[in-house]
Amino acid sequence: MTEKEYPRWYSHTKERHREYIEALEQFGESIRKQGPLDEKTSHLVQLAAAAAIGSVGAVHSHVRRAMKAGAKPEEIHHAIILLTSTIGFPNTSAALSWVSEELGEKTR
Repeated sequence: MTEKEYPRWYSHTKERHREYIEALEQFGESIRKQGPLDEKTSHLVQLAAAAAIGSVGAVHSHVRRAMKAGAKPEEIHHAIILLTSTIGFPNTSAALSWVSEELGEKTR
């Protein structure tokens, strides 16, 4: 992701605490390289985790990252819908709305 693609708050935090953010980014990259999951699948897993904990910003981020790694909108929606029996319909519905926002989908 280029610097221009970061949300403003993330860019601000990165400017203010550059070493901290760079260490986090390197940590995340190292973890993704440790196992057999490809980049797309890794971001779909992280997307589901973000939805499960109700992290709006992380959902938006992992939608973008999953799409960049080749995920189709249907795969992203499926990754969220699979959570219904675990996190319940209201939480799943909220996550789907965040996904729709990020994908620029019209809901009406």
